[in-house]
Amino acid sequence: MANLLLARWQFGITTVYHFLFVPLTIGLVIIVALMETLYVTRKDEKYKQMAKFWGKLFLINFAVGVVTGILQEFQFGMNWASYSRFVGDVFGAPLAVEALLAFFMESTFLGIWIFGWDRVSKGLHLAAIWLVALGTTLSALWILAANSFMQEPVGYAVRNGHAEMTSFGALLTNPQLLFEFPHVWFGAVATGSFMVLGVSAYMLLRKRDVHIFKPSFQIAVTLALISSVLVAVVGHGQAQHLVKEQPMKMAASEALWTNSPDVAPWSLVAVIDRKDHKDTMNIQIPGVLSLLAYNNLHGSVQGMDELQQQYVQKYGPGNYIPPVQPTYWSFRFMVLAGSLMILMAIWGQVMVARNKLEKSRKMLRLFLPAIALPYIANTLGWIMTEIGRQPWAVFGLLKTTDGVSPTVTAGMVGTSVVVFTLVYAIMAVICVFLFVRTVRQGVQPVQLDASHSDTTITPL
Repeated sequence: MANLLLARWQFGITTVYHFLFVPLTIGLVIIVALMETLYVTRKDEKYKQMAKFWGKLFLINFAVGVVTGILQEFQFGMNWASYSRFVGDVFGAPLAVEALLAFFMESTFLGIWIFGWDRVSKGLHLAAIWLVALGTTLSALWILAANSFMQEPVGYAVRNGHAEMTSFGALLTNPQLLFEFPHVWFGAVATGSFMVLGVSAYMLLRKRDVHIFKPSFQIAVTLALISSVLVAVVGHGQAQHLVKEQPMKMAASEALWTNSPDVAPWSLVAVIDRKDHKDTMNIQIPGVLSLLAYNNLHGSVQGMDELQQQYVQKYGPGNYIPPVQPTYWSFRFMVLAGSLMILMAIWGQVMVARNKLEKSRKMLRLFLPAIALPYIANTLGWIMTEIGRQPWAVFGLLKTTDGVSPTVTAGMVGTSVVVFTLVYAIMAVICVFLFVRTVRQGVQPVQLDASHSDTTITPL
């Protein structure tokens, strides 16, 4: 049990840490590509300066994200050998495609973008950054396809004691993936947008490079509003899907022990007593849970006690109720962070529309800590998703207790937890230092090159 607990902690720590970088990589490169598109179409040098400045932050984040992601692959063999043997024939395919195709695509065209300024045509250089953006999106798609299989297994058959893929198409059309991918992608765009908003607000407060950071803020606040709203819309659809496919997770996220009444209330705040399977205090809003689950004020939602009985009959003896407190509270704080993101984006959009951006110093100050909001929402969303699936590593197929490596001792896992945590802490310090230094340096002046044209291609 100590081995299992440490392995879970290690995977949780490294995954959460890695996912601090992934959404910013996906979101920020899209913003950089949009800025360079404006440079090419409008022939305005300020957009080139913007693309280069935000591109530096993207490159720092991308580099650290790659390093942290490598350990994710190692852990499957280190601590989860039984899991890898059981599901490797299915799980390994999308991860292999991500590494061999999407990441290769990102790296290749990122090299062209870094070294191709004023060496290749504007059109080719612009195409390179958009292909990098496409590569990051495809990387997310393949990884989420693997994760979606863990949430809702499809396209497989169990033969000789392990799962084998029977349909690659089913893996890519997994209903879970159809909700999970856009939810994560729009969250990534929101993450990149709020990073640009926060840094731009910092520069505007100090009246540095206003001609660069004011339009940066204007671009980012529009993207922040659109993406934050769409995250909520897709998340609503994903919650309705959970009611059908993972009702235990949905019940745990509501601390719902018994079947709800026909007009199901949504729990706002609850004091949860897991031992006695009850809530000693629960502030509820009538009918909202039915509305969230069915788009209707009428509709009962199954409780954990009833689902536990069903799962025992279906899967055999065991405790199938996930940790309720972290599932419940992570969902609520995720919703709170997402709601604040929408409100902040609306406020920023109004100030831009009224041409009061530079005068709204109170608002600009609030956008600095608001950088943390999408990180909080992303992290808590994944905590709810993964903890709420417990006790399953692959829902309905493999329990987490059966996936851990049998020959790895608790001492070995504990040592690697300490080492990885120290390495990650060092990387965090380096990343923050580089971010802060880049921001303080500000925008570097663009060296105009009269020979640069859309039709001339100079060899790299």
